[in-house]
Amino acid sequence: MVSGLIVDVSVKDIRFPTSLQSDGSDAMHTDPDYSCAYVTIRLKDGIEGYGLTFTCGRGTEIVVKACEAILLIIQHENVYDIFKDFAGFWRKITSESQLRWLGPEKGVTHLATAAVINALWDLWARIKGVPVWKLLTDMSPEELVSTIDFRYITDVITPEEAIAILKEKQSGKAEREKYLLKNGLPAYTTQVGWLGYNDEKVRHLCKKYLSLGYTHFKAKVGRNLSDDIRRCNLIRQEIGSERKLMVDANQIWNVEEAIEWMKQLKDFKPYWIEEPTSPDDVLGHAKIAEALRPLGIGVATGEACANRVIFKQFLQTKAIDFCQIDSARIGGVNEILSVYLMAFKLGVPVCPHAGGVGLCEMVQHLQMWDYICLSGTIEKRIIEYVDQQHEHFETPTIIKNAQYIAPKDPGYSTKLKEESIINYEYPGGKEWQRMFNEGIYKKPKI
Repeated sequence: MVSGLIVDVSVKDIRFPTSLQSDGSDAMHTDPDYSCAYVTIRLKDGIEGYGLTFTCGRGTEIVVKACEAILLIIQHENVYDIFKDFAGFWRKITSESQLRWLGPEKGVTHLATAAVINALWDLWARIKGVPVWKLLTDMSPEELVSTIDFRYITDVITPEEAIAILKEKQSGKAEREKYLLKNGLPAYTTQVGWLGYNDEKVRHLCKKYLSLGYTHFKAKVGRNLSDDIRRCNLIRQEIGSERKLMVDANQIWNVEEAIEWMKQLKDFKPYWIEEPTSPDDVLGHAKIAEALRPLGIGVATGEACANRVIFKQFLQTKAIDFCQIDSARIGGVNEILSVYLMAFKLGVPVCPHAGGVGLCEMVQHLQMWDYICLSGTIEKRIIEYVDQQHEHFETPTIIKNAQYIAPKDPGYSTKLKEESIINYEYPGGKEWQRMFNEGIYKKPKI
């Protein structure tokens, strides 16, 4: 049996210079450098688990410090004790009497929680010798539900209800797993739609992703209405009228502004508008959704939702038509499972947010568990795919014919290549030193 004693923990600031090519640019985040706080947890016998949380460059050092504060709690713990009462452990680190004041369960401390929790799930799957999606699907309903902290959400779903739902879905699991292994799960692309791209590049990317089999495309909007109209028209020309076009405002609008702006884009038949206003404004989203549903436009949000409680309110008030969990925004796998369960009970499909550093790698596991064990369908369920930074992972996401192919390697697909760490650890990595010396970036003041 593998020794469960944690003997070493570490966290690194890893950043990639994506702003140089406007990759990831949107109305709110005009110059992101896709980055992550990267956690490693090592056991006595040498097995390691790797977890991360996504950031956009500046401020990653703050998340690193928060990770270090949480990692102090788990040093010298036994992971088997953690896994035996994972919900209790999750509550322990999110309710630490002094750290909790910095959240609670939101912001930098929750990003850090996700990195640590993701590393523990990666470690658990590596110990078992299976990918995380398989670890989850092989759990009994009772075992899976035991990993979730239901505090604050029992008015929507109780542990007993969750177990009953999962037990009902046991029938057909084997067939769905066979389907997954043969076909994968559907992806959509955001790569065509970054705001910093010129028209020629957008046209080229539309043609490229059409040739790769994509039927769903997303464009960033919200900075300039006439520009949005022109770009949506351009994309529609390239992808045709039958394929789905989604748009994403990344929180840029007020409520009334969102409604009026989207009325101007209705002729392009948007499948959804994503993050039309503040990610905390549940009632604002509800008002937008009510106004846009008669136009056939859905509302999607979730990538910046702080925790399961905010998700609960979005779902309760019918403020969203598509629920977008993010694998590194709320507190890791445990909390995300609770959102899937609430969304299923209340009839809202989950379409995960991905992209960034490692988000595609992680979120595929969650949606695969959902397909096999919970929703049992791909109808109205599609996973975002952004084609960048995958080359830095030892087991990157595999996409074939616009389908996420089920990972077979043990873990959560989160281990970075050693070469990428050497080159892109900030600020001392080789590539960052080169860019500082060549004046491409300003060297940070220490």
